[in-house]
Amino acid sequence: MKDTELEKIIENMKAAGCSNTDTERVRNMHKAGLDEEIIHCLRRCRCSLMDELRDSQRRVDRMDRLIRMAENC
Repeated sequence: MKDTELEKIIENMKAAGCSNTDTERVRNMHKAGLDEEIIHCLRRCRCSLMDELRDSQRRVDRMDRLIRMAENC
């Protein structure tokens, strides 16, 4: 992977909400020549974001139930 590609990945990781720890981990993996491990790290970050999304969806669902309850009072 080229350094310019890595910088694009880092930039997009930050935009996606990945932690500074994860972006530094990816940068260090690249320096160590562990580009295959970068994919694993990106997948882990994605899983974390999906967990946040599910939690957020549950909160929205609860709010929808509260709204319906309030409308039926």
